[in-house]
Amino acid sequence: MSEQNHRCWVEIERDALRHNAAFIRRKLGPEIGIIAVVKANAYGHGLIGCTKALADHVQYFGVANVEEALALRAAVSHPVVILGPALPGERPAIAEAGFIPSISTAEEAEDFNRLGERRKTAINLKIDTGMGRMGVLAQDAIALCKRVAALPNIEIDSISTHLPVSNEDELFTRDQLGTFSTLVRRLRAEVRGRYKVHVLQTAGVLHYAQEPFELVRPGMLLYGISPLPDFQQELRPAMTWKSRVVLVREMPAGHGISYGRTFLTPRPTLVATLAAGYADGYPRHLSNCGASVLVRGKRCALLGRVTMDLTMIDVTGVPDVQPGEEVVLMGRQAGAEIPCSELAERAGTITWEITTRIGARVRRVYV
Repeated sequence: MSEQNHRCWVEIERDALRHNAAFIRRKLGPEIGIIAVVKANAYGHGLIGCTKALADHVQYFGVANVEEALALRAAVSHPVVILGPALPGERPAIAEAGFIPSISTAEEAEDFNRLGERRKTAINLKIDTGMGRMGVLAQDAIALCKRVAALPNIEIDSISTHLPVSNEDELFTRDQLGTFSTLVRRLRAEVRGRYKVHVLQTAGVLHYAQEPFELVRPGMLLYGISPLPDFQQELRPAMTWKSRVVLVREMPAGHGISYGRTFLTPRPTLVATLAAGYADGYPRHLSNCGASVLVRGKRCALLGRVTMDLTMIDVTGVPDVQPGEEVVLMGRQAGAEIPCSELAERAGTITWEITTRIGARVRRVYV
């Protein structure tokens, strides 16, 4: 199907991905390795397309699970870190493929040790310094690290932790980084090895770049969306989300629009129906909250509730709108912009959820 017939699609700009990777490189210098986090279908941007675009600019890739890792392996040969815990039944495939699992417990390490008889399994040892999601507690980290390092079929590739409030609470984050740095110094003194350390994710790279260790693992930053507004001008959003007008109708004053009749036309209104709805990932929470889209670079208000497959907008101020016309749901058009952060704020969510919930039937087009 040609692009002219796409009903709802996203365009991903490869040069924007590379621009954002280059920004990270300038910020951190040439010696710091980059783990490009491409989990959740590259945050909705398309796993394979984004991976190929970034392959010459990063040293590792990071995914959530073995299924994503296997899909990624078809595109690149880089080391792949599985950032989430593996189910016991997934561990043989991880060991066989040579992926780098993240482990939190001795039981996980010992299981991978049993599986690594043909070749050692490189692991990422996760330390919990405040996230509460996975990892060995900090007070137990040295003992576990020594135990893991003694296993004959295990190699510690990296040690990491996660920052839960790096874009919200600077005092806690700086204390967390200080505690982790002290722990790392003890680990290096007591557990010999060539392992690397990583902690900084997107907000960490932006605000705490003076403490990068050997690796960083940016996610949304690579896709050009900053959780810290002061840095947004340095980045280029890679995604533009588009749809098309499928119907245009004159509606009289006082006519209900969409389910629940939550919006009544206050005047005669030219209403366009778009081929996008919440089944495509366009948030239903944008209903009746002042959201808009771009038609020929002009903001056109959403009317009533977003439905599963269709959304209605007011195009009274745009002359001679026709079915098939391109509409921007998120991104730039003719000098105007609807940023991802605006959609997230109006929908009462975060930018990560906006992009990762874009549905499978939305085509990814790389430009």
